[in-house]
Amino acid sequence: MYRGFNLLVPEGSFQGYLEDGLGSYKSQKARVRSTLDSFVDTDGSLIASRLTADWFPNISSEVFISYSHKDSELAIRLAGFLKFEFGIISFIDSCVWGFADELLKLLDDRYCWQEKSQTYNYKMRNRSTGHVHMMLSTALARMMNDCECIIFLNTPHSISPVNYIRGQVTDSPWIYSEIAMTSLLQKRSPSDHRELAKSTVIANEALRIRYEVDLKHLTELTSVDISMWKKRSAGIKGVDALDVLYELSN
Repeated sequence: MYRGFNLLVPEGSFQGYLEDGLGSYKSQKARVRSTLDSFVDTDGSLIASRLTADWFPNISSEVFISYSHKDSELAIRLAGFLKFEFGIISFIDSCVWGFADELLKLLDDRYCWQEKSQTYNYKMRNRSTGHVHMMLSTALARMMNDCECIIFLNTPHSISPVNYIRGQVTDSPWIYSEIAMTSLLQKRSPSDHRELAKSTVIANEALRIRYEVDLKHLTELTSVDISMWKKRSAGIKGVDALDVLYELSN
């Protein structure tokens, strides 16, 4: 990671770029899905090292987009905008969340189901959930580390508006984890990244937990900044367009 941005744009932004974004999203999703079965060995063991290393196989991206699942379409449109206008490939992290649940279901059906009571074993389910979520977090951190730029899509869905004036608050553990990770990852120069790229259940009451997040280390971007970036990058594609963004944000 080189730079992180806190992007504040209206919900209706990036109209007209959905199809471009869906193309990248579906491609990434298919690649992730194709490896799911390989995470369970012949003896039924879950291979953690293979999962954390290969959950995102053959996905090379310049930008990692972090966002609330309620903003999925907006994030996909943003990815489409980046691809169409600048030729920049984005990693859309929600393409793996559904597969995390699918992997959990696979493990729980095999190891946690109690035939006699027709229920899942509570303690064993806690263990399987902990393992899968920890491995997903590790795999996401690896992808964030490999991406040159990280954009946090800051909307009322990702940051609680009621508590915003008291400090940024989110009810998503994944957003909390990803934002925290951006402040911990080793910063690498754009040239380092580019050289490396060349070489390589329904409940009655939902549980809600709020996480305080610190966004001060992320450079704030607005719709005006995005428009200026597009204007100044006319004819410039790929990572060179990111250099224009870095210069503009400085």
